[in-house]
Amino acid sequence: MSVHLETSKRPSRKRRRNRLFPKVLFLVMLAVVGYFIWMYFQSGSHQRVTPYDGRQQVIVHKGRAVPQSYQMKEDEVLLPFSFLKEQIDQHLFWDEPSRSVIITTKDKVIQMPSEKLQAFVNKKPVDLRVPVTIIDGEKYVPVSPLEKIYGIHLRKMEGRDVIAVDNNGDTIQQGQVSFEKDKSLPMRLDATKESPIVSDLASGQKVIILNETNGWYHLLSNEGVLGYLPMDQVKKLDSYQVEVNVDTPKERNTAWKPVGQKLNVVWEQVVNRNPKLDSIPKMSGLHVVAPTWFELKDDKGTVGNKADASYVRWAHREGFKVWAVVSNGFNPDWTKAVLSDFETRQKMITQIVQYANLYQVDGINLDFEDVYLDDKQRFVQFVRELTPYLHEQELTVSVDVTMMHGSDRWSNFLDRKSLAETVDYTMLMAYDEHWGSSPVAGSVASLPWVENGLKQVLTEVPKEKLLLGMPFYTRLWKEVKQDDGSVKVSSRALYMSGAKKWMEERKLTATYDETTGQNYVSYYDKQENATYKMWLEDETSLKKRIEVSKKYDLAGVASWRRGFEEPNIWQHIDSNLN
Repeated sequence: MSVHLETSKRPSRKRRRNRLFPKVLFLVMLAVVGYFIWMYFQSGSHQRVTPYDGRQQVIVHKGRAVPQSYQMKEDEVLLPFSFLKEQIDQHLFWDEPSRSVIITTKDKVIQMPSEKLQAFVNKKPVDLRVPVTIIDGEKYVPVSPLEKIYGIHLRKMEGRDVIAVDNNGDTIQQGQVSFEKDKSLPMRLDATKESPIVSDLASGQKVIILNETNGWYHLLSNEGVLGYLPMDQVKKLDSYQVEVNVDTPKERNTAWKPVGQKLNVVWEQVVNRNPKLDSIPKMSGLHVVAPTWFELKDDKGTVGNKADASYVRWAHREGFKVWAVVSNGFNPDWTKAVLSDFETRQKMITQIVQYANLYQVDGINLDFEDVYLDDKQRFVQFVRELTPYLHEQELTVSVDVTMMHGSDRWSNFLDRKSLAETVDYTMLMAYDEHWGSSPVAGSVASLPWVENGLKQVLTEVPKEKLLLGMPFYTRLWKEVKQDDGSVKVSSRALYMSGAKKWMEERKLTATYDETTGQNYVSYYDKQENATYKMWLEDETSLKKRIEVSKKYDLAGVASWRRGFEEPNIWQHIDSNLN
């Protein structure tokens, strides 16, 4: 038997090497590509961008490049008006008729007419080296007069036309790039390695550290470039504070108040003539009378005068301060004309100050009502221009405001926050919830309405500057049902004594209304087929209003108006208020 053995043929070593080579090559190439990818992400993006997109004359403020640019004139830096208003002083004002920049501080009104080498500080001329300049429609203001006013300091950066604007008191944290010698580090646009490079920083180069984020420092290089470096590549050095010799306003105690007491103010309405002084009853606990003496009379800024020196002498003998009221005559067109022009505003202001001195009043109370909404900031500007002159005379300045979120011309035109920042006191006219021509009968000022409105106003006016207005009047409402089923509503205002007399004539007794916090009376007249309704202002309602003012720790109360009250009301207010 024969055995046949079949032997298999082995592949040669050369053929095996040929099959392995592509696999090895692929792995090597994969490793090389991976290495370069790894190196790319380790080293970061190599893309470069031009700092500030190539923009010239850059302003850096609070760690960012602002969109506006500065200008140079005779070696003086001029800052754009829009930058100053947005970043430095929101109340900086451009007066178009006089082509002037107007700056107001606690004690100064500064007018800087454009293209003129003379400014005016409280109307006194001051020479300028460089004027306010208008270039391509933008106003530019020379910086040298602004440094002491605003406490700003400019740093001109090396190598670039970049300036940094710092504020007095800012802390400047210095730093130094810390890395291998003879090498530079890429400073990036954002705090990530994938971000483009804006500049290269050499080891040992000084920088300003602005802030830190996610392991990176936000820096301003000494060449004026903003960017980011990893924190481990920057060494912190000393810090210093910016110190500017700022003009400090003279401290004046103009916000007069009685020692240890809440303010008690009453308005004195003067229509044609002042009251007979011997007919005014004793008003115990009262601190201030506010007669309505001065009123805008035309669109030229003329101020009408109904003041009486004998009234001031009487008030001072009685121990009262006199805060004379200045109103806009409730004429929106005259008001717009006056507020729109610096010179006309100054004309009105000059008269107010002169009258205040002439009659020796102790303060001015501003009562501007029925004003167009687009005059909102102009009214603030008027108050900011007037107040320094009044404070210079040691006069107390107050302004009357209504509840928030009403109509444009009676409520929304009031910038209560800005006004309160300027004046000594704000009087909240917390009445006319239901006004004379209201289509619905209701309280002049229900307590829930008053408290809710007060809380809103307190979001803009500090409590120590706010007085709660209280009405001494009510409205007698008449409702008559018409043939078509509708109800015709009318009303007339009554003094406290008038309301009491009307009730006595009809033998009516009021009942307490929990909803309004007031005494309420209703009466049906058969002959007239009419229903009468009245929410009373009396000792009950006034006590509750005073409780609200004390609950929120307000500066005091102000009542409209003297002569509408019952004689015993003064003792009642005094005992509840103080």
